[in-house]
Amino acid sequence: MTGLAEAIVDLDAIAHNTRLLAEAVGNAQLMAVVKANGFGHGATAIARTALAGGASWLGVTSLSEALELRAQGITAPLLMWLYAPDEDLARATEHDIDVSVSSVAALEKLAAGRPANVHLKADTGLSRAGATADEWPHLITAAARLQDRGRVRVRGIWSHLAHAENPADPALRRQLDAFADARAQAAAGGVVAPLTHLANSAAALQLPATHFDLVRAGIALYGIEPVTGREFGLRPAMTLRATVILTKRVPAGSGVSYGPDHVTDRETTLALVPVGFADGVPRAAAGRAEVNVRGINCPVIGRIAMDQIVVDVGSLPVRAGDAVTVFGPGAAGEPTVADWARWAGTNPHEILTGVGPRVPRRYEGQTGPSSVQVTPRLRQRQNGWPTGSV
Repeated sequence: MTGLAEAIVDLDAIAHNTRLLAEAVGNAQLMAVVKANGFGHGATAIARTALAGGASWLGVTSLSEALELRAQGITAPLLMWLYAPDEDLARATEHDIDVSVSSVAALEKLAAGRPANVHLKADTGLSRAGATADEWPHLITAAARLQDRGRVRVRGIWSHLAHAENPADPALRRQLDAFADARAQAAAGGVVAPLTHLANSAAALQLPATHFDLVRAGIALYGIEPVTGREFGLRPAMTLRATVILTKRVPAGSGVSYGPDHVTDRETTLALVPVGFADGVPRAAAGRAEVNVRGINCPVIGRIAMDQIVVDVGSLPVRAGDAVTVFGPGAAGEPTVADWARWAGTNPHEILTGVGPRVPRRYEGQTGPSSVQVTPRLRQRQNGWPTGSV
C-alpha cells in the first residue's frame, strides 16, 4: 500500500451479494441502491458489478447522483427520489431517469416539461416522503388526469418499510395493510403501474410477501447482514486499511491525545495511524474501538482526531510502515463495520458512507460467477415465514 490509507473494495463480494439477493427475490426484479457514492464504495463500479450480477434497476437519492451514472455510460433503468421544490428536473426526463413523486404539487411541476416516468410514493407509516392516507386519493386523481393527457407515465407505486427486521412486529402488518389500501385506491382511480415495490434489504431476505415486482437492496448489497442475529451468507465488500507512520515507547502515566482522556497505566508502545473522523473513523467510538496490527486487535486509545488515531500495541514489534486494518470482512478476526457501528452507537450505513473522499478506493476481484451457498427462501420457511404469507 502507498499513501496513508485506502479502502479496498472487493467486487467479487458485490457480485456474490447481488446474485444471492437476486435468488432470494425470485421472479421480482432487483434494484441495486447505489446512493451516497454506492454507500461509500464507489457508485459507478458498484452499479456495473451489480448489473452484471443480476440487478436490473439502480436507485439513487438525487439528480446529481443519477446524472453521474448516466455520464459514465450506464443506461439501466434508474430511479431517484429526493429533490428540492424548485429544482429543475428537466434533465431527469432528458436522461430517462424515473422520478419519485409524493405530492400533487411535485407531480404537476414535473408534468410541465416533457413526459416523465414517475413512481408514486405512499407514506404507509415511515412518516418521511410519500403521500399520507388523506393525500393519496388526490395524488392518484392528478396522476390519472396527467397520464391521460400524456404528461406522465406512472411506472411504479411504492413505499418504504419502517421496520422489516422483525416479521412479528404489529407495525409491519399495519404498513402492509396500508400499502394494500393504497394500491387498491390507485387501481380504482385508473392508475395501474407496471411496478410495485416495497421491500428493502431485510424484507428481500426474509419477507417474500413484500417482494411484488421489484425489490430495493441497499446495505445487503455491500455485505452487511440486515437482520440482527441472522446470517444469509452475505460477504462484506470494503476493507479500510492504513499504515503506521510512527511508534514510540512511553512510560506509565503518559497522557494520550486531547484532554487527555486516556493515561497509560503501564509502559507501552504507541502506534500513530493516520486516519481519523475525516476518513470515516467515528469520534464516538473512542475508548472502545480496536484495529488489527500484525494479526492482533489492539485498542484505540485517547480521543479520535480528525486525521489520526493512537493505538496501544503493548509489546508487539510494531514499526513504521506496518499495515493496520481498521475494519474488514472479519474472516481473520479483524474488526468489522458492524463492530465499529456498535462502538460508535450507530449503524453500519454511517460507517461505510463516512469513509471520506480523501481515502482512495482500490478495486479488487473479478465479477465472474461464484457459488451462492445460502438459499434465503429455505431459511424463511424453516423459521415459520412461508413464501407468500405475511
